[in-house]
Amino acid sequence: MLIVDAHEDIAWNILTFGRDYTRSALAIREREVGTAAPGINGDTLLGKPEWLLGHVGVIFATLFVAPAARALGPWDTQTYRNAAEAAARASAQLDAYKRLVEQDEVFRLIGTQGELEEILATWANDRGIEDRRIGLVPLMEGADPVLEPEQVEEWFEQGVRIIGLAWEATRYAGGTHEPGPLTADGMRLLEVMQDLGMVLDLSHLAEEAYYQAVDRYEGVLIASHANPRRFLPTTRGLSDDMIRRLAEREGVVGIVPYNRFLKPGWQRGDGKQAVPLDTVAAAIDHVCQVTGSIDHVGIGTDFDGGFGVQHTPAGIDTIADLQKLREPLAELGYTEEHIAAIFGGNWLRILRRALPE
Repeated sequence: MLIVDAHEDIAWNILTFGRDYTRSALAIREREVGTAAPGINGDTLLGKPEWLLGHVGVIFATLFVAPAARALGPWDTQTYRNAAEAAARASAQLDAYKRLVEQDEVFRLIGTQGELEEILATWANDRGIEDRRIGLVPLMEGADPVLEPEQVEEWFEQGVRIIGLAWEATRYAGGTHEPGPLTADGMRLLEVMQDLGMVLDLSHLAEEAYYQAVDRYEGVLIASHANPRRFLPTTRGLSDDMIRRLAEREGVVGIVPYNRFLKPGWQRGDGKQAVPLDTVAAAIDHVCQVTGSIDHVGIGTDFDGGFGVQHTPAGIDTIADLQKLREPLAELGYTEEHIAAIFGGNWLRILRRALPE
C-alpha cells in the first residue's frame, strides 16, 4: 500500500551529519557508531531500501533552517542570523536534493502533476522493486529564507511547492513558543503564494496566525506534521476546532509518530515500549472522528527531525514499519480503501489539486 510521507528532514541530515540516504538505515547506523549523531538526533529511521520496501513513494522533503539563537550546539551548521543567511542555508539544502537526484536515479524531484504521475506509475502492481522511484516534493519549513514576499517566485521556479510560514516566530508570522499574528509581510507573502498556486503548510503557526491564515489564504492548505492536542496538549498541537477549520477548507493533517507528540509527559528515558503503535492509529482516528471523514488525515512523520528510532512507538524500527499501522487501523474498523486514503490517497489529492500541469 503506497505511503506518502508529508514531512522528512532529509537535507538537514545530509548537511549536518553527512548521512547518505542512498544506503540503508542500518548501514547509516553502523557508520555512525561512536559518533555524536545518535546522541544528538537518535539513530536514523530512513534509507533508500526502507523507503522502497515500505512503499514510501512520495516524500515532502524539507528545507529547514533555524535561528542562530536556537542552535543546538557548535555542530549545528543549519542556522541563520539574518534573512540572507537563511536563504543561503535553504538554498544549500535544495541543492542537496538536486545532487541526490543526480547521484541516484531512484530519486526524482516532483514539481508538476506530470512528474507526480510518472512516479506513481512506477508503483503499479505489475512493476518490480527495481522499477520503483521515490519522488521528493520540496517543502520550506519556516519562511525566513524568503528575502521578501515577491522573492518567493524564485523559490517556486527552483522547485519549492509548499511553504510553512513559521517554525518559531519568523518575519512572517508567530510560531511555536512565540505567539503572534501574521505580519504585514506575512499577509503579502500569502497573496504571492496564492497567485503562484503554492501549498500553505500551517504546521508550527501560532494559533492567532493559524486562524488568520485559514481565513485569508484561498489556496490549498495542509498541516504537514501536527498532532491533535488530545495527544499533544500544547500550542504545538492542533485543537479540535483548528482541525475542523482545516477540514472545512479540504485540508489534510499529517500525524507524527513521535512519542512526545503522542503521550503527554513522555520523556526520552521512558523508552519505546511506553507508547504502543496503536496510539498512532488512535491519533489518526481522532482526526477522523472530529471531522466526520477519513479525507483529512495522513502521515507526516518528521522522521530524523530531531529524534530517531529510540523516540518512536514500539514496533517502529524504520520508515518501512509504517505499513504495520494497517492492523491497528483495521481493528478500529477502517477498510482497506480507508487505509489507502490515509496512507497516501489524501496527500495525493492535495498534490493533484495544487501542482502545476
